[in-house]
Amino acid sequence: MNVLRCIARAVTIFALCCAIGLQWLALQSIAWTAMIVDYSKHYSLGQAIVQTLDGAHPCSLCYIVSKGKACEKRSDLQPLAPKFDIICTKRAITLLRPFVHFQYLVSDFSFSEIRRSPPVPPPRSFLS
Repeated sequence: MNVLRCIARAVTIFALCCAIGLQWLALQSIAWTAMIVDYSKHYSLGQAIVQTLDGAHPCSLCYIVSKGKACEKRSDLQPLAPKFDIICTKRAITLLRPFVHFQYLVSDFSFSEIRRSPPVPPPRSFLS
């Protein structure tokens, strides 16, 4: 079971790497390494690196990588079929409660209507 999990994890990582285009980076790195090794047989290491990375001396693998990247970009830019929105946002349903007029109780709070005296505070004890 543990071996199956490791294989599944490796396949998932490989698929994600291919989805983001890391295969082109890996192939380009292999091409540059092979070019540096090949050019360093005839020139100094510094001159071999300059010739490899200047873009004027591409190898056959560099052509393959550039064609693959261009083909991948073209397929990404092709127009897709129009998508239909299933959710309609233009017709929003609003629920309004009907207005109910409420009659408030009318009270008169004038001093003539209130005949009670204010409450008397409780007596204080001598201990406090």
